[in-house]
Amino acid sequence: MKGYLWGGASVLLVTAAQLLMKWGMVQIPLLSLAELNIPFLVNHLSPLIAVFLGLCGYAFSMGCWFFALRYLPLNRAYTLLSLSYALVYIAAVTLPWFNESISLTKTLGGLLILSGVWLIHSKPVKSVH
Repeated sequence: MKGYLWGGASVLLVTAAQLLMKWGMVQIPLLSLAELNIPFLVNHLSPLIAVFLGLCGYAFSMGCWFFALRYLPLNRAYTLLSLSYALVYIAAVTLPWFNESISLTKTLGGLLILSGVWLIHSKPVKSVH
């Protein structure tokens, strides 16, 4: 159970990290390093903080991942990471500030990912000899 808690925390953190970095990067205009100055940083503080928090989320996610690997077999632990693909898709199409489109094929793809994770983590059927 500990492994799944650590793995779940890793998945949630990496999902939040992706969403924070996407939101922040969309808010920051393209610029050259020469244009990077104090007024720019002050005017774009919220998105810069979001990107920074996203990077921190990745770091904390990696820490949780180390503990998940300690308790779970790799073939089960690694499949948990794919849950973040489905979670990011769900958040991107439902949260209004991302304004991403939903489609049948993308939704089916997400459902296939979730089904695959479920199959890998379900109890094996005992065969009768």
